[in-house]
Amino acid sequence: MRQFLIRFFILSVLVTVGVSCVSSEKIVYFQDLSEGQRLLDTIQKNSKIQPDDLLSIVVSAYDLNAVRPFNLMSETRPALETTTGLSYNANNQQQAYLTAQDGTIDFPVLGKIKVAGLTRTELSDMLTQRISEYVKDPIVTIRILNFKVSLLGEVNRPGTYNFEGERLSLPAALGLAGDLTLYGRRDNVLVIRDDGKTKNYKYLDLRSADVLNSEYYYLQQNDVVYVEPNRAQVQSSSFNRNTAIYVSVASLLLSAMAIIFR
Repeated sequence: MRQFLIRFFILSVLVTVGVSCVSSEKIVYFQDLSEGQRLLDTIQKNSKIQPDDLLSIVVSAYDLNAVRPFNLMSETRPALETTTGLSYNANNQQQAYLTAQDGTIDFPVLGKIKVAGLTRTELSDMLTQRISEYVKDPIVTIRILNFKVSLLGEVNRPGTYNFEGERLSLPAALGLAGDLTLYGRRDNVLVIRDDGKTKNYKYLDLRSADVLNSEYYYLQQNDVVYVEPNRAQVQSSSFNRNTAIYVSVASLLLSAMAIIFR
């Protein structure tokens, strides 16, 4: 009996260690950075405008009155109760441009403009050139107000995230979602991209530095990132994830029994 308990204890320890040990090569990101690092200047870092994007476009210049017609403003008049009756206080608010399904916006003075497929920099340059025909030295500032990406699968906080900025890298997006869980595959992260016409996808290996050179390293508007569960997580759907803990506890109990009854 004692020999049986000892052998069972040793076997339990080996099983527990084998289950709990994970190779660092399966977890660590960018392992071959020194070998795979290259210049990133050729990568498209700016998101392209798509239908349904909300754009904030502000035109400014030294002469503010000259650019006033090029700014889409809405006037609100909240009523204020006074002793003499109702008075109105006008407030001007900057309005956003909704990109239509045909990729256009209606811009003051200039009319309908094709914006889909352009980056913010490209659209700013185009508007600056066209407005320069009416105003001296205009400055055009553009922001995408509803830039969002979705992170699904084996991340700590899956969901859709809004982002304010010019570009969002894949590691930064994963950071918003609390990084991958230990059960997420680092070698097979899927990025789905919809440019308004076609849907493209790419599987990325976060363990390799080559991911830095991928055109999918910088996410674009409405990208979807899916982290596939690893084999251990798939198997845990039918088995209790705490099995290794239970085996460890059982082995401790058996070892205690072996000491007591020897």
